Amino acid sequence: MSHRHLWLRSRIPWTILRVRHTVISACREFMNRRGFVLVDTPILVGGAGEDTRSLFPVDYFGEKAFLTQTGQLYLESACMALGKVYCFGPTFRAEKSKTRRHLCEFWMLEPEAAFASLDDVIQLAEDLICHVVGAVLKEHSADLEAIGRDVKPLCNIAKPFVRLTYSEAVELLRSEQTRIRLETDMAHGRTRLQYLADELEKAEKRLASASKQNQKDSAGAKIVSLREEIAELEAELAAMPEHLRLAQSFQWGNDLGGSDETIVSRSFERPVFVTHYPREAKAFYMKLDPENPRVVLNMDLLAPEGYGEIIGGSQREDDPDRLVERMREKGLNPDDYSWYLDLRKYGSVPHSGFGLGIERLVAWITGRRHVRETIPFPRTLGRFTP
Repeated sequence: MSHRHLWLRSRIPWTILRVRHTVISACREFMNRRGFVLVDTPILVGGAGEDTRSLFPVDYFGEKAFLTQTGQLYLESACMALGKVYCFGPTFRAEKSKTRRHLCEFWMLEPEAAFASLDDVIQLAEDLICHVVGAVLKEHSADLEAIGRDVKPLCNIAKPFVRLTYSEAVELLRSEQTRIRLETDMAHGRTRLQYLADELEKAEKRLASASKQNQKDSAGAKIVSLREEIAELEAELAAMPEHLRLAQSFQWGNDLGGSDETIVSRSFERPVFVTHYPREAKAFYMKLDPENPRVVLNMDLLAPEGYGEIIGGSQREDDPDRLVERMREKGLNPDDYSWYLDLRKYGSVPHSGFGLGIERLVAWITGRRHVRETIPFPRTLGRFTP
């Protein structure tokens, strides 16, 4: 990480950044073809769009401002004028998390559409992902294979995606099927670990006996690659028993954690929509399900192969009184959102949208374990240079 400025010259980041470019180009091409208008939302904002605990404060001429967590609230304003809008830009979350899925600064594509329901944005997300994956396969299949990405799973991405309600996902996590699959995965992982250890020993012997520089370079590169894979697999195997315990004891009402998303997404070969989460687990702006006010009209899209959430979206609450009630439930002061409440006070329509995390999408497509590999200069907990 300290030599990131030089690491970019090597083959793997060169390939990943080219794929990232294609992903972003395909996203914007898709939005434009669907009639969405690009709206540039502010980077400096006055309040939380998501969790108040993950705001980066900034001094704004003596007043407290924050780096944006999402452009969504501003897009809701714009879609009342323009119908279908989107923004694309950096977002910031001061989450003290060291997981492979988190960055403090990342890029999001966020569409928002008036007169759109939850089902409408689910279909939009399906179409978008299929378009982006298709564009990458068309341009970079050989590149992906060159960095060790098996493209067969990507070739199988097609509509319809799997759909589960949150309650069905909870049942899956607690099921005997999940316990058996995780125990099988652990057994396969231990077998794989022994194979890698044997290969590492062979590579080290080749390096010791090599007489030519190209032989030494080849063996050295193989050793580095094997050691990295062994370290990742050892960490994964060490975490699996705890992931199984958490899954089997999962309580309805909690948000799905990273390990839960991994388990659910590994259960299917296609992306999985998980819908209708408990109201207490999700943001204030998500519309309550009129048929079951314990849950909201939302969706998370989980990428297969254990990659987890890449999209989060919902139908937005358009009733001003209920919106104020939800703000208070979340400990927010409605006075801080007076302009946002005006959008309902002066007339609103049903509308919906979602946010797509570019780094998570690229990590899945390129087969990278950590999202920091998918952005040129990652900003993580404790690191903001180079």
